[in-house]
Amino acid sequence: MKLTTKGRYAVTAMLDLTLHGASSPVALSDISDRQDISLSYLEQLFCRLRRNGVVESVHGPGGGYRLARPPAEISVRAVILAVDEPVQTTLCGGDRNCQDGRVCLTHELWEELHVKIEAFLDALSLQDLVDRRFSPPRVSPDQIIGGAWPLTRESDNCPAPAND
Repeated sequence: MKLTTKGRYAVTAMLDLTLHGASSPVALSDISDRQDISLSYLEQLFCRLRRNGVVESVHGPGGGYRLARPPAEISVRAVILAVDEPVQTTLCGGDRNCQDGRVCLTHELWEELHVKIEAFLDALSLQDLVDRRFSPPRVSPDQIIGGAWPLTRESDNCPAPAND
């Protein structure tokens, strides 16, 4: 599966903008400082995000960027696609010529995974990411053993750290 740095950084920067841009535009230099992403790289990403209607630029003193729509209306998939980075799971990019011009044995498996990933990313909005960030971790009862956190299990076969 291929999700490039460009797609990852775009989602990270958009989440930062969502968290910090509710009341005023956010300068790319602020996102760069908080997320440790190069300013010039952010400028390239935000040019594409603006061109695709995901963000708006605000000029003048106190200018920067803001979301073009409410965060609940911007999907993670839309952010990734806006920076020209579709998520690929097949070797052939969906062209069905994976193996010497023919469909490979596992093409349908990877194509089905692609469809599921796209649906997941499309159903997940920036607001969902904000809500997840500030909600308690979701764990099932069998993940908590004796109330211990972080998760550890005897079946993990990991040696305990030595007490020297």
